[in-house]
Amino acid sequence: MTLPSTISTWEKNLLALAQDAICITRDAFNSVPLTKHKMVTEEAYEVCRNITSQNSRSFYLATSVLPGEKRKAMRVLYALCRTADNLADGDVEQPAAKLYELRKGISGQTNTADHLILAAWHAVQTSFDIPVCYAMQLLDGVERDLVQRRYHNFEELSVYCYGVASTVGLMSMHITGFSDQRAIPYAIKLGVALQLTNILRDVGEDWNSGRCYLPLDELATFGLDEQDLSAGRVDKRWCDFMRFQIARARHLYAEALPGIALLHPDGRFAVAAAAMFYEGILDDIQAHHYNVFDRRAYVSRGRKLALLARAFGFAKRVQY
Repeated sequence: MTLPSTISTWEKNLLALAQDAICITRDAFNSVPLTKHKMVTEEAYEVCRNITSQNSRSFYLATSVLPGEKRKAMRVLYALCRTADNLADGDVEQPAAKLYELRKGISGQTNTADHLILAAWHAVQTSFDIPVCYAMQLLDGVERDLVQRRYHNFEELSVYCYGVASTVGLMSMHITGFSDQRAIPYAIKLGVALQLTNILRDVGEDWNSGRCYLPLDELATFGLDEQDLSAGRVDKRWCDFMRFQIARARHLYAEALPGIALLHPDGRFAVAAAAMFYEGILDDIQAHHYNVFDRRAYVSRGRKLALLARAFGFAKRVQY
């Protein structure tokens, strides 16, 4: 892959991580139907569907516009990611050991017949030729939460965002189908944008759990420190800091969205919708004057329906 001369250091680092994980062996458009995996019961897929509907209404709604088998597969991927995230962030004894067992299950080193989510994952992974290396990198990112609670700069944070979000995008594009490896940088950027949006939305919640994902050097640049976060101060310094972070996230969305043209046509609408739903969270943060300490930003159902129409139009006209 030829990289633009203006590409940033953090982007080069993340592209290198993605290149390390590439093991594509065939055209992603020619996927084997999931129904050929008869050992996986519909109960397994229903469990994954329920996990998705209960934990992310936005992702559930976005994936509802996919064709049946791709929709099912995306919700399996979500359930797998949620399972890993719950082990790292939930009230779980010996999370590192449980994540290690999950890693073995994902890579096929253990019998997963009785683990419905893993059984469904293996069917999806095989059907859509998803590189297992991406799933391993996902777990690397999730496991970082067990040992790292502060990030000194954005370059360091971007590696975390890649692990917990860009890898999901890279796996997702195997489900939607994609034309060639030019799609990879776009998936990486969209993942970073989505995770940065999560981070900005969840500042207060993360702080209460002992974590701060905001780059410490950038906080200092705006005259802020951890005492300001602890006090939940929403002053000019904080608003300026949040404007800077939101502008970065919006720039990443703008740079990532053209890559949707490299996806299979029947997957473009869903990815555009998911991206626009998440960017809508930034609108809500701004509408409430950057107060992310006392409330959790969200996108209303009415606003989501409007964004669905916008995403549909975008998916129809986007060209690479």
